[in-house]
Amino acid sequence: MTENVLLASHMEAAGLKQAELAQRLNKHIERLTGRPGTLQDRHIRNWLTGKTSWPQTRQRLALEAEFDVPAEALGFRRPMRHGSSEHPASSHAPSEDPVKRRRFTSAAVGFAASALLPVPAAASRRRIGMGDLDELETAFDQLVASDNLAGGTVKLETRALAFAHHAQERLAVGTMSERVKDRLYLLAAAFTGTALWAAVDDHAPDRARGHLERALHMARLSKNPEIELRLWGHAALLAAQRPGGLREALDAAQIARRSAACRRDPLFGSFASARLAGVQAQAGDHNGSLRSIEIARRAFQKADPGAQRPAWIGFYDAAELDGLSAVVMSRIGRHAEAEAHLHRTLGGLRPGYVRNRRYYTASLALAQLHQGEPEQACATALSALPDQASDSLTGRTGLLLNRFDKGLTSMAPGAQCTSEWTARYVTNKGQQS
Repeated sequence: MTENVLLASHMEAAGLKQAELAQRLNKHIERLTGRPGTLQDRHIRNWLTGKTSWPQTRQRLALEAEFDVPAEALGFRRPMRHGSSEHPASSHAPSEDPVKRRRFTSAAVGFAASALLPVPAAASRRRIGMGDLDELETAFDQLVASDNLAGGTVKLETRALAFAHHAQERLAVGTMSERVKDRLYLLAAAFTGTALWAAVDDHAPDRARGHLERALHMARLSKNPEIELRLWGHAALLAAQRPGGLREALDAAQIARRSAACRRDPLFGSFASARLAGVQAQAGDHNGSLRSIEIARRAFQKADPGAQRPAWIGFYDAAELDGLSAVVMSRIGRHAEAEAHLHRTLGGLRPGYVRNRRYYTASLALAQLHQGEPEQACATALSALPDQASDSLTGRTGLLLNRFDKGLTSMAPGAQCTSEWTARYVTNKGQQS
């Protein structure tokens, strides 16, 4: 399991496997200390899994020389315990020779200046045009399709961060027009936003918070209101996952709803209003959530279905609006109406939206269970389970299925349908271990 997605994304961007990175770092260590390094692929694996959260000093400096960013930007965390071998104020052990340390650090700083992202003189920098961005645009479309298919996974998150790194590379080493520069910032924000969404969908708020700040910074530099709307929507969902975060979630959803993108295009207004309705319902504002979902429906009817829009909003159609309406109805306790919306959603979802189908199928099972129909609910929930190991039992869908499992065993503990469900559910959970 990958815990350090920042290191993984830098490795992905550089095309480095674990053994290859170990070899490169050993060369850095030899160049900086005069003695060969002894890193192996197992050390890299320990960093990626989080087993080692703060490498030794020479290893950190080699990493910083290789990737030209601080160790913290590679996902490593300074130890905070008193009396540990390395303190936040000093990244070397007390017994280390200070003269050797200064020589080692100076060499690392000098070497990092010519590492991954050198910035040549303007006269020698390559001119970057819109045509140079085609590869990144295609990659973004592919990531969106992968998200629709499998949902937020660590692999998706890592790849998105790697492509964000590529976009920032071009900003650092090329010359370009204002239009191209804005587009690169937009792509960097969009890729980082996809990593943010993957972490939110995977219900990993600690990772998501780091992505949000970087994505919003890039979005502001891009001057694109559509990407800011997307990010504030993700921020609302992220805040709502945190205990006590509903006030922040409401504020973020309101910012998205007031975006210039909503004024320009009713489809964006519809989407932002539907997301706001979900947060209002979660916060207990039933009347406000019903008003917002009605605003979303009216705006959707005004939207031009043939207008050109970014790939990330492509999922939002009549079926998705019904799905978000179902979320609202479920949260305010109107489960029969939620079920009706969900049947329309599942009947209208396009084939590529596998993640959403599983999510809304699990939601339908819960709506049926809340109406006292355990056998029907069980049959629905069984259809949401994967036939083999996948990420379907993690993240938001996994939480819904866990809620269903607890609700079913409480409502009908001795029923045959409960036994059938439990056997399948336990088997699928075992496949995740």
